[in-house]
Amino acid sequence: MEQIGSTLIYALLGSLIFLVVLFTMEFMTKFSIHKKVVEEGNIALAIVLASIIASLGMIISSAIQ
Repeated sequence: MEQIGSTLIYALLGSLIFLVVLFTMEFMTKFSIHKKVVEEGNIALAIVLASIIASLGMIISSAIQ
């Protein structure tokens, strides 16, 4: 039961870190990331965003272990 609790805490922490990074990227760029990816279909930006998500996941998972 203790492992489930710590897993949920780390998952929540990782999600919060991801949201902070995403909002920071949205704030720092001169354009709306959501508009470029969803409405305009900018695949290159979507790939960059996916790589950031993957790298954050790797960093968080290595920090947990």
